[in-house]
Amino acid sequence: MLPPHHFVMSLSLGGICPMGATLRAIRALVLLAGFYLLGVLLLAALAGIDYALYAFDAPSSLAAKLYIVSVLLAIPVVRGMFMLRTPRDEGMHGLHVTEADEPRLWHTVRELAEQVGTRAPAEIVLTGDVNAAVTENARFLGLLPGKRRLYLGVPLMQGLSEAQLRAVLCHELGHYSNSDTRLAAITVRGRAQVLRTIRHFEERAAKTAGRERDRQEKKAAKATAKGKQAREIDTGRAGITYRTMARLYTGYAKLYFRATLAGSRRQEYAADLASARIAGRDATASALREIPALDAAHDFYMQSYATLGAPAGLLPPRGEVFGGFGHLLSARALELAEMRTELPTEPTSPYDSHPPIAERVRRIEALPADGRTDEAKGAALGLLAHPERTLAALEEAVLTEEARALRRTADWQELLDGSMGSRLAGLDSPLHRALAMYTQDTPTLPALLQIIDEGRLWKLAQRLPLSDEAAAANGRAFREFVRPVLRTSLSNMALAKLGSRGLLRWEFSWAEAATVHLPRAADGTEADLDGAVDAAIADVPDTAPLRALLASSRTS
Repeated sequence: MLPPHHFVMSLSLGGICPMGATLRAIRALVLLAGFYLLGVLLLAALAGIDYALYAFDAPSSLAAKLYIVSVLLAIPVVRGMFMLRTPRDEGMHGLHVTEADEPRLWHTVRELAEQVGTRAPAEIVLTGDVNAAVTENARFLGLLPGKRRLYLGVPLMQGLSEAQLRAVLCHELGHYSNSDTRLAAITVRGRAQVLRTIRHFEERAAKTAGRERDRQEKKAAKATAKGKQAREIDTGRAGITYRTMARLYTGYAKLYFRATLAGSRRQEYAADLASARIAGRDATASALREIPALDAAHDFYMQSYATLGAPAGLLPPRGEVFGGFGHLLSARALELAEMRTELPTEPTSPYDSHPPIAERVRRIEALPADGRTDEAKGAALGLLAHPERTLAALEEAVLTEEARALRRTADWQELLDGSMGSRLAGLDSPLHRALAMYTQDTPTLPALLQIIDEGRLWKLAQRLPLSDEAAAANGRAFREFVRPVLRTSLSNMALAKLGSRGLLRWEFSWAEAATVHLPRAADGTEADLDGAVDAAIADVPDTAPLRALLASSRTS
């Protein structure tokens, strides 16, 4: 086996030797042919069953039913074999940028493509994902090259240095030099046809089960109306033939994915080596370490910040839907530093085409030092001519029409205030629902406090959603089980009451969770909501502190 640096040198002429690409193409064609062979065998089996029914003079009623079943089973097989085409690159949502729009970015991509030894993409599309990818609309199952497109996530550019981004770009362009994108046409077609056929059978199974459920429900309703005992709904056998066919194709799909998995992962290793050769070992390894951390941070940002106001019909200020991610990265740099050391050691699924990040980093860091530790330390976002303008334009290209119709806030503080106010106003906690069932009336905080004063809190708590263990508990044990839910729900009800009077102040922060400031007491100290709530749900409850807090807030 050649040392890693020798393998890197072999990529300088444009990738792995042509024989490797030829073998991959042959394997992909064989697997695709296997899909068609499976279809032919299944059709032959169905035809054989039909012939046997005819030859052995089966009862006409049984034969007719089985003929119909065989035809219905054959339709998805035929559709899977002959009515599907190779998926085309219809493009992900993003912002198409020309060389006039982003000259530095285009220059960098072309420069790196030349160093990798491949043809540069014809289009660059900026996306809102922590990802970079290349596609090629190859023709004749990848035998002829086609239009190339590079997708580049702006969140990557916000979190990577220029050197790290160059490493990512070299990796993607390395797939071009190794004919990965062209040969993918054959593999993708096979995967698509297998999955589409499975989906056809599963859809038919679901429709059959749905019809059977409707039939049984109508029959049960008639029995109930006549005062008879209705049978339990059971659709377990409905659509069993379709599910059986789906399992056959699922088995082949597993074989197909596993057969192409090793080759796909070798392609990733080869692209990593191309990246290390051109962009540098340290930049490549650090980029690989950075991406999982950025991905996790971006998921957190989208959930906790960018979409915070969506339920209230609010959207961050223009350009901040994606721009805010940069603020978060700056404020939580220490957290990200810790995440970089915790690399995933397993693929995301058994069929993930990418090897584990930890193994990829280990291989890169095992390469000899190349002395390129101080190159291109600037932020990758600096490759864009006008980052703020691009971030705003990306919103228009990526956000749905419904999202763009939301009201823009002036700043993030307004977004927080509006979203929290809306959330508290529409509060629907387990305690709200239990209180509504218990009182048969609209759940309110005064009604809850009255129930507590009357000593009925723990009877009310029995109507909360309970685990089996909690439901079986009594006395103090039961109270300890339900106390956390009561504490959270009662605190939120009190906050909602204060918020409805405009007495809460929310403090926005990029570095930590938002905090709420309560009205100040007469002595100037902030009200102790936690203490008042704990007193109200104590073993011997006392609502006086909470009532006093609400009363003083009313007059403050």
